[in-house]
Amino acid sequence: MFLKTHLKINKKLCGEPLKIGNGSAEVKLVTSQEMVVDRYGLIHGGFIFGLADYSAMLAVNHPNVVLASAEVKFLKPVKIGEVLLAKAEIKASRGRRKVVKVEVERGNEKVFEGEFICIVTKKHVLKN
Repeated sequence: MFLKTHLKINKKLCGEPLKIGNGSAEVKLVTSQEMVVDRYGLIHGGFIFGLADYSAMLAVNHPNVVLASAEVKFLKPVKIGEVLLAKAEIKASRGRRKVVKVEVERGNEKVFEGEFICIVTKKHVLKN
């Protein structure tokens, strides 16, 4: 399956798609200096959330998919230079509403998990 959504996203900040399947996606992110918040090399959680959100969007893979809500847990800190893998899978689908489970791993260790409610709108949210 090919990419249908978020075509202009900054892959250095949100991740590089590895797999896009029927209702699932995997996205890899290598953390970088632009994401660091302090002298210890801690990565801001917003970048981890962005990776997870992007993987959820790719699991739905529709040009008009948007995030309606998310319930997430940050499980472990992440630092500069670490490689993260987000795995997203649609767990429920009712019409235009999709429930997507996302886990982000560093090696074999889970650092983030969440449930993303995605909506496929009839037209682009910015189109009149």
